Amino acid sequence: MIDLTIQLTDTGKECLYQQIYEYIRDEIRKGKLLAGEKLPSTRLLAQYLQVARSTVDFAYGQLVAEGYVEARPCKGYFVSHVEELFHFSDDWEKPKETPVRIAQTVREEEVQYDFSPHAVSLKDFPYATWKKITKNILVDANSEMFALGDARGDQELRKTISRYLHSSRGVNCQPEQIIIGAGTDYLFMLLEKILGRHVPIAMENPTYKRAYRVFQSFAYEIVPIPMDGSGMNAEALSRTNARVAYVMPSHQYPTGVVMPIGRRMELLKWAGEEQDRYLIEDDYDSEFRYKGKPIPSLQASDRLGRVIYMGTFSKSIAPAIRVGYMVLPMKLLKVYRENCGFYASTVSRIDQRILNEFIRDGYFERYLNKMRKIYRGRHDFLLSQLSPFEKEFLISGENAGLHILLTSKSRIPEETLIKAAAKAGVKVYGMQDACMGGASMDTAYASTLLLGYGALDEQELKKGITILKEAWDTYL
Repeated sequence: MIDLTIQLTDTGKECLYQQIYEYIRDEIRKGKLLAGEKLPSTRLLAQYLQVARSTVDFAYGQLVAEGYVEARPCKGYFVSHVEELFHFSDDWEKPKETPVRIAQTVREEEVQYDFSPHAVSLKDFPYATWKKITKNILVDANSEMFALGDARGDQELRKTISRYLHSSRGVNCQPEQIIIGAGTDYLFMLLEKILGRHVPIAMENPTYKRAYRVFQSFAYEIVPIPMDGSGMNAEALSRTNARVAYVMPSHQYPTGVVMPIGRRMELLKWAGEEQDRYLIEDDYDSEFRYKGKPIPSLQASDRLGRVIYMGTFSKSIAPAIRVGYMVLPMKLLKVYRENCGFYASTVSRIDQRILNEFIRDGYFERYLNKMRKIYRGRHDFLLSQLSPFEKEFLISGENAGLHILLTSKSRIPEETLIKAAAKAGVKVYGMQDACMGGASMDTAYASTLLLGYGALDEQELKKGITILKEAWDTYL
């Protein structure tokens, strides 16, 4: 583990977590922090800097969200390996002893505006409320709170999540069916123990690539299923040997498709045709829908106990809130108790208690309402700024989530557009990063870009789009 000599300034111009985030990000960019190096724990760094641990959590969370750092369950935070990221400033000498990987990296264009589809707004987080709840809980803390507790998560939090899911998403479950874990990676690991090894699993193509990589690490046989206007193609799924299908019916990532009820029934019918078939419903950002009524979950229509429902608070609250949950059907809950009951919970009981009060006492609902309004405003503003792009680009994926899609009508390669934007200081993302390969996929999504707006305010969106217009002026 390395030491970080961060000097914080209390000028009021820049919040503390932003200073920590920028210091570590710049050290990684300059190559002073190398891929694979372990960062200090949030507790140690907070103690060293004399700041609240949540301040370091938010800084690390932003670094994880942007890909500079990766969080490894039960191990800590490590510098990510990112190709073509590092560059040398004039005052930094290359190591003379060993001309290793650093010498192979190239200078990255300075990013002024990052349209990341994964980033959320941290400026609007209710720091005062979170601090107040934390303080009250620690004042009333007793020895019971510092014990390991239930492996599935604290009973009170599971009760609260159960009520919230039923009222907001129509999910039918008992608290005992809910498993709480530090992020979806841990929950996927539990699923591998529950479902077994070498399971054929179908995934929408394109899909959430992190889930794909996790399943791949389990030695699962991954079966890519093409998408149509309604989501995963059920007919194509029926022709495979898949036992499990991973879907995002409420807002598919990255296409933004909302699965209609007819297709949902087809998937449930497929799952019910054999005893060991299941659907994994990843409901990662269903809270953010800007047109029409909320879409009920797939699990709400499940009558045979074939849907494994998964969600997280990382998108709806903040990336540093590393709390995810899954709802197991009763049959799989029995398998969990037999095969995984000895795993201890990976989420601090104090953090669980804080989150429980944040949801139970109505703060979460008020915060969601506030963020829906903010994101809806950014969503509408971004669409208004894209009118000059309509001649060349088809705009889709709107009215939900935190990103939209731009598809070139004249089939301009996404790499060309990404490089032109990067040269001007704007970072955009290509759809092919979410594809699992194949010539047909390369053709179908070779000219589609993702523009995220969660972390950019209206002024930043306007400036970023203005720069994009100039960078792509040749094509518009």
